[in-house]
Amino acid sequence: MARMQNRFNISIAEVDFNDNLRMAQIGAAVVSNDHAHVDRTISTIVKVIDSEPEMIITDYRVEIL
Repeated sequence: MARMQNRFNISIAEVDFNDNLRMAQIGAAVVSNDHAHVDRTISTIVKVIDSEPEMIITDYRVEIL
């Protein structure tokens, strides 16, 4: 999470399954006034996580406020 936070300048935290060593639910926030920048950043974050062999994305959701 620290690498992602530093690389993408995002807020990120484990938000569920805190006591489970094999599973985590991660929440991340990207703040920008440029919608395209937010889309690119989120897409890149998902690709980076998905490329890690020890991680499996089972679901993700994007909310724009």
